[in-house]
This record gives sequence, structure tokens and C-alpha cells, in this order.
Amino acid sequence: MTYAAPLREMLFAMKEIGGLDAVLAQPGHEEVTPDLVEPILEEAGKFAAEVLAPLNHSGDRQGNHWEAGVVTTADGFKDAYARFCEAGWHGMPARREFGGQGMPTLLSTAVLEMWKSSNMAFSLCQMLTLGAIEAIATHGSTELQQRYLPAMVEGRWTGTMNLTEPQAGSDLAALRSKAVPEGDHYRISGTKIFITWGEHDMAENIVHLVLARLPDAPPGVKGISLFLVPKFLVNDDGSLGERNDLVCASIEHKMGIRASATAVMSFGEGPGAIGYLLGEENQGLACMFTMMNHARLNVGLEGVAISERAYQKARSYALDRVQGKTLGCGREGEVDATIVGHPDVRRMLMDMKARCEAQRAIAYYAAGQMDRAHGHADAAQRASAQQLVDLLIPIVKGWCTEGAQLVTATGVQVHGGMGFIEETGAAQHQRDARITTIYEGTTGIQANDLIGRKLARDGGVVMRRLIATMRADAAALGGQGDALLHSLSGALERGVEALDAATDALLAQGPREAAAAAVPYLWLAGTVVGGWLMTRAADAASTQLSSGSAERDFLEAKRVTALHFALHVLPQAGALRDTVLHGAASTLGLTAAQF
Repeated sequence: MTYAAPLREMLFAMKEIGGLDAVLAQPGHEEVTPDLVEPILEEAGKFAAEVLAPLNHSGDRQGNHWEAGVVTTADGFKDAYARFCEAGWHGMPARREFGGQGMPTLLSTAVLEMWKSSNMAFSLCQMLTLGAIEAIATHGSTELQQRYLPAMVEGRWTGTMNLTEPQAGSDLAALRSKAVPEGDHYRISGTKIFITWGEHDMAENIVHLVLARLPDAPPGVKGISLFLVPKFLVNDDGSLGERNDLVCASIEHKMGIRASATAVMSFGEGPGAIGYLLGEENQGLACMFTMMNHARLNVGLEGVAISERAYQKARSYALDRVQGKTLGCGREGEVDATIVGHPDVRRMLMDMKARCEAQRAIAYYAAGQMDRAHGHADAAQRASAQQLVDLLIPIVKGWCTEGAQLVTATGVQVHGGMGFIEETGAAQHQRDARITTIYEGTTGIQANDLIGRKLARDGGVVMRRLIATMRADAAALGGQGDALLHSLSGALERGVEALDAATDALLAQGPREAAAAAVPYLWLAGTVVGGWLMTRAADAASTQLSSGSAERDFLEAKRVTALHFALHVLPQAGALRDTVLHGAASTLGLTAAQF
């Protein structure tokens, strides 16, 4: 078991869905030649399988230890992190001017999937640090960038985001943390909860990005500012100084990702923690959104990664477990005594496999569009790609993480009773996956973002442009004279029509009714876009087969997996359309007392 998608699967998705060749041809990626991509993925796969994956189960069982504000990580994590940084993996996606490697988002996304698949709890530390790096690089002063970013990119210092407070979950308007000006810095006080890797023993310093209010700040989200608050203050020569006035008050006891310390952070129990303003006063929320697209893409990628690991676990078990009288493996002359011969087990495995590939396709496609938005030579193409990224991000985050709930639960089911036993490992995947629908904004928040900021803002222009592209691809696919592609074409056309009708209906609804239909609409959009990209994969596989590719088994499997998605998942689009069109009335029909 590799604990990550097979290398061939990743390369295919990067090239045929993400547009790898075009990304590498853009200015700024001259050092990343196509022949380097496979060796990078191979080495990352080795590190994931040999160093990170063995700590996944043991880290889950042991968790972290908190005592008097000090957090000790699970056995092996500190050494693994040191090796991770020494090998240069930590700074791979970071900007070159701060010591990073500046790899394309598409390539770093594939590598990040490996870390998340092999050990999701471990991977969260790098993910949060990279987000903090991006915020400081975009909004920090030159002095702050020079003082903090090289060590953070290297991994010697890690980063966090401090948003949530006990009285304010997703409602940032209710934040109470304070920031009082004092010379060239501010004094920060308040309590933050759910701070991922907020305290640990793997790095020399931890750089907290903290949302707080100035004394004269206006109420609501318009009065929030963003501050850099280090665990240890940094001297002018870059060495670490005295401990700042902040402490980890406790860590949470969680359902999953137990090897990742989720901290309650207390700032300013004494004179106040020293912090430095990032961006302008009262513009903290805008500063945080700088890193939101990458953060939400990466959480969506966690859904992809944990789905892949659950699929591999279930597949391995099904190929090994002998139980009952089987009916053969589906090909003439093939009989297998293991449970993979049971048609219903094959149905479950095919559903897991198809959903994994569709999720990966959406995530990689969005990553490729991010690269296009950042580096394409034509300004109009950059703008168009960015519009598409903005539309896709809530779909990637919401659809892939919700899909992971289905895939990991099916993985437990494939194991039968053994899946309910922790020692098997299947249950951990389902527990770990559960947080992904909550991280970086719940599915409901992603859906409201999709219909509000993304759909209603432009009257559906970008979505309709995407619908036109999918409709054209479906028509082209149906004219190729290939029976399987013809079936895919028809299924995709029906899905696109359902999405088109739901889009029109949603834009015509009132705000409350639209919000009631937002999650079904997001699920519909993800299902149709996933189906579209699966048909693209099948088309590319067919082209390679017709050219005499030696990878016949892999390419034929691509076609069949796309067909399974088209016949088993994509038909749900019609039902979801009807829910968007007619479901709001029942959702909103009861009074609060009637629940």
C-alpha cells in the first residue's frame, strides 16, 4: 500500500486535467522541466510511505501530551518533521525570494496530497505555516518579511491562524480579542480556540496570526485587524529573544486527527502579547482572505487524500479477505475466492474509486487554473482563470470533503465488522475525514459563498461560461463514434442541463430561499463538474489507447471508471436540481418551536 494515489494516476490527472505542460511553459517555471516532475513525485512518495505513513496509526493512538502549557508531540513526529525540513519539502511551494522553491501550485498540490494521504495530522502543520507565509508575504512590511519569512519557509518556525473564539465560531463579527497600540507594536489580549498546531515541540518558534480589535475599531467585521504575534520575540540579528505573553491553556480531545495539537491559546495574561500589524488597520478580514483560496483548496485536497487512503485500505482488504461463495471478478474466465468477487463489494469499490478520481480531477483542475491566473502571459487569460478559480474553490472544498464522508464510510463497510475495529485502521480514516467539512468554513459557508459572492455577484456569468464549456465538450464527445464515449456524452449533457436549470432558478429566488438550497446546489455543481472532468479523462485515455499506448490496463480502467461515475453518480444531478427548484419551502416550513 502506497498511502497515496499511484504515481501514474497523479501524472495523468496533472497532465490531462490540470494542464501541466501549459503550466510549466509559463514564465517563472523555467527551472521546473517536465522531466523533473516524475522524480519529484517519486521521492515524495517514498518519504510519505517510509517516514510519514508509519506514524499515522501510532500518532492517532498516542496523541499529544499537554502539561503546564507545554505540548509534547507523539513519538516520532519531531524527528519526522526535522527530516521533512532537511529534505527541503517544507519550502517547496513557497516563493523563491524568501528561500522557497516556487514550485507551480499544480505540482505542489500533488505532493501535498501525498503528505495528507500518508499522515493528515502531520501535514496540517505545513499547511498552516504556508498560509501564514502567504499572508505575511502579501501584507507584511519589508522588515517583517525579512525577519520572519526565511525561518518559516525553511520550517524552523511554524505558523498558525487564530480566528475562532469561545463566543464566536464562524461569526467573526463577534470577536472580542483586543489590540492596544504601543509604539511600533501592539499589545494583544484575548482567547482563541481550535488553533491547529498552536503549540508543539517540533519547531524553535511559532508565529501566530491573530485577528483582534483596536480600541476605536468600528463594530462587526469592518473593525477587525490582523497581527503577527510570535511565541518568542525575535531580536534584530534574527536570534530568538524572550518569551512573548501568550500560552497554550489546553489542547482539545478530538474525534480525529489526534496527532495534531488543537490548542486553546491565551494572549495577554500579563502586560499583553507583543504583536505587529499586517496590512492596514481594520482590514484584517481582507488580509485573511488572501490566503483563503489556497487554504480551502488544501482542505478540499484533504478530502481527496483521505478518500484515496480509505480506498486503498478497502481495496487491499477486498483482494485478500476470503468469505462466502463469490461470483467471479467480472471478466470471462476470472474467478476469485476473495470478497472482491462479490458484486456488491465491487460496487462499493467502484464507487470509492470513481469518487476519488473525480475529486482529484476537480482539485487538480483548480490548481492548474491558479497557476494560469498567476502566471499566464496574457492578462485577459489571467483574469478569466482567476474568475474560474474563485467559482471553483468553494466547490472543491465543499464537494471533496463531503465526498470524503461517503468514501471513508464505504471503506468501513467494505471491511464489514472488522471496519468497526480501530486496529484495522479504516475507522481512523472516517474519523479524520470528519473535520474536513468544518475546517476553513463549513459546507454551508462554502455553499453560501458559492451562491452569494460567486454566483449572484456577477449574475451567473462565470458559471454559465463554465456550463457552455461543459456543454460543448459533451457534444464533441458524442460525435466520436465510440459507444462508451457516447454514453458519457449523454450522461454529461443531462447533468449540465440540470445545473443550468438550477442556476437560473437559484438566481431568481429570494435570499432566504436561495440559502436554503445552497448546499444542494453546491453538491449539484460538484457532481456535474466532476462528471465533466471524468469524461475528459476518458477521452484522453481513449486517445492514448488509439495511439498504441502500452498502458492498456490503466487506460481502459480510466474509461470504465468514468462510465461508472456517469451511470451511478451523475444521475443524481436531476434529483439535486429538483431539490434546488422546489426544496426551500419544506426546509423553511417549520417554526423554531416545531423542531
